[in-house]
Amino acid sequence: MKVPQPIRHLKLPFRFNEELLIKDLETVMKLSWTPHFNTSGYDGSWNSIALYAKDGDPANILAMQEPKVILEETPVMKLCPYFQEVLKQFKCPFLSVRLLKLDPGAYIKPHRDHELGYENYNFRLHIPITTHKEIEFILDGEPLQMLPGECWYTNVNYEHSVANKGTTSRVHLVIDGERNTWSDKLFFSLAPKKSFEKPLPPPPSQETIKRTIEELERMNTPVANQLIAQMKEQLRREDTGNR
Repeated sequence: MKVPQPIRHLKLPFRFNEELLIKDLETVMKLSWTPHFNTSGYDGSWNSIALYAKDGDPANILAMQEPKVILEETPVMKLCPYFQEVLKQFKCPFLSVRLLKLDPGAYIKPHRDHELGYENYNFRLHIPITTHKEIEFILDGEPLQMLPGECWYTNVNYEHSVANKGTTSRVHLVIDGERNTWSDKLFFSLAPKKSFEKPLPPPPSQETIKRTIEELERMNTPVANQLIAQMKEQLRREDTGNR
């Protein structure tokens, strides 16, 4: 039975008030934003400000904090009553909560994030606040359009890129959460549980097995010879099955 590939994206059953999101964003736009730290990974202007962070520092925009770090509300969060209401909907520990702003003409280059999919026991959510049709978000080769007030899970273990080809900024509320029983209930109601499991690694090729046998033969130990016998039997069964 074929194991399904992990889910690339999901539209979650939340709908937030666009006007109230923008009202809070207008407050934040007057504050100081921090350029994204991965300067080689984008062209143009890509800035962020934290709503939850280590020591409540709004300039700490790291996506994944150190293990066991307790996140605190930043002063920015205290100015945003609707953002507070939005975050109450997510009954899971936060790993980071940020606003990310991609200005006109900016481009986030194709990349993969490190172990940031539901199968890794954490997950990324996007809540668009300001966006438009000239935003080009590509996830694993598929264009994805996320509208203001919606909530999307994106599996950023897969290659993704974002281009702002319009004339206004794109701002998302981005939440990195830790998987728990609440999130399991939510995600498994939208897709099969097996869709959130790590894919099995492909079996070694016959050529790889043969090279391994050669290395083991050089060792010439009882354990190595036992492994050689097992591998040769595996090759014999594969050859028999292919006839």
